[in-house]
Amino acid sequence: MRKYVLVCAGLCAALAFTGCKSSESAYRKAYEKAQAQEGANANQGNEEIAVVAPVVEKPATETVVVDNADNVPVKQESLSVVSGAGLKSFSVVVGSFSVQANAEGLQGTLKSQGYDAQVAYNSSNQMYRVVAATFDAKQDAVRSRNDLRSQYPDAWILYNQK
Repeated sequence: MRKYVLVCAGLCAALAFTGCKSSESAYRKAYEKAQAQEGANANQGNEEIAVVAPVVEKPATETVVVDNADNVPVKQESLSVVSGAGLKSFSVVVGSFSVQANAEGLQGTLKSQGYDAQVAYNSSNQMYRVVAATFDAKQDAVRSRNDLRSQYPDAWILYNQK
């Protein structure tokens, strides 16, 4: 009985290995089909192919800044002057503090640099604004803000709603 099972297992293994064998003709057909497609693509490829030159980065040697004062954002608040001569329509704010002593410290620094700095209080949000300069015209305030941004990058323009 043992021999019989062993012989059957051997026959099954032999049949399994011979049944899975791929024929050489199937590989040859696939190869010929790929060659034909490649030849067809080569015949269609006679068109000119546009070659794009790579982008070459060049360093900027000159930067031109066009100031458009009409598009400069302006915040509107109602302020009361705490210390200073008084505010005009447009002011350049360089600092905002919730503590008055901090605002007065920045005011002293600005005055030592030659600015007519003022401290104003916004009662709606309880913030002390440190104003470096104040102007009647928006264009003048924009120019002053641009000059101050080298030292105070967060400087902004305020319109005082009297």
